[in-house]
Amino acid sequence: MGKVRVALIGFGGICSSVHVPSYRTIPNVEIVAVCDIVPAKLEKAKQVLGHNIATYTDYKQCIDEVKPDMVDICTPNYMHSPIACYALEHGVHAFSEKPDSISVEDVIKMREAELKSGKHLMVMRNNRHRPTTKYLKEMIANGEFGEIYTGRCGWIRRRGIPGKGGWFTTKEQSGGGPLIDLGVHMLDLAVYLMGNPKVVSVSGSTYSKFADSDDKADSVHSNFGEAVEGGTFDVEDLAIGFIKFDNGASLQLEFSWASNIKQETNFVELRGTKKGCNWHDGKLDVFCEPKLSCIEKWKMKKDMTKKYGVIDRGHRDNLKHFIDVITNDADPDFTIDQGINMIKILCGIYESAKPGKEVVFD
Repeated sequence: MGKVRVALIGFGGICSSVHVPSYRTIPNVEIVAVCDIVPAKLEKAKQVLGHNIATYTDYKQCIDEVKPDMVDICTPNYMHSPIACYALEHGVHAFSEKPDSISVEDVIKMREAELKSGKHLMVMRNNRHRPTTKYLKEMIANGEFGEIYTGRCGWIRRRGIPGKGGWFTTKEQSGGGPLIDLGVHMLDLAVYLMGNPKVVSVSGSTYSKFADSDDKADSVHSNFGEAVEGGTFDVEDLAIGFIKFDNGASLQLEFSWASNIKQETNFVELRGTKKGCNWHDGKLDVFCEPKLSCIEKWKMKKDMTKKYGVIDRGHRDNLKHFIDVITNDADPDFTIDQGINMIKILCGIYESAKPGKEVVFD
């Protein structure tokens, strides 16, 4: 096929600052339309992409009239599933920003729509495409870690509530707070490296202690989303939890938009019978017995650089991978069944936090 014709659905911060620049580095892609319900964002799209770009306020009309090869969905979370399903049902490949959906029922609908359509569906998992992740995945596949039996993951901020009062902090539109916003990133990375085991039970607690705080954000990542004066804040600002998997492994988690901690950090820590690791803020440390020497660390860094480079282009490489899947029949590194597993974890922890008991899945 020629160039892949892409319609962007939702032209907020993540689309304009990350997705559009990524597509500009992929030669066989052409952005042919933009859809957003906010006219001002369509004007911005014209400034960025050219005034001849087709613009719409209705995603169904956009898909029906433009007939793109794929849609790239960057809307508030609650619209991910409806738009993806509509696109697939009309013969269009669908790529969506995370999270997959805000309910298990909605993500199952996405799987059914994909199966019926014969088209491809993928949800952003950019951390899988970082050089450190690729190298770590290779080490694990080679058996260097032995059995990975437990781990910890998290993304905790001092102050960094995105779009306070807007859709980010409105549960009906977002599905939740930092657990569903940040949790998708580190949970997916941990579960992916552990071999994608299926969840069998979860337990957790959620807290909202900073809804009324006027403290200034100190996280660059909090710039996504638009604040609304006097708007809704009915989600958590901290979630902690524990997951058990069908292979006997377990995983602890902690995600916050606001906590009285020293500094912001994101991490995945895994413990295997031969080696363990700490993936933190995109960097990688590997531990074994005896402790890795400076020479071994240098060799590991040299090998990783030679094979995968050092520049983090996770978002771009994830989008490029999806283009390869739909044009070159590349094997997808993500399936929507993994998305179902993810949403079961997230929704299960929210459910567990209400009555304060473990949620067990069939």
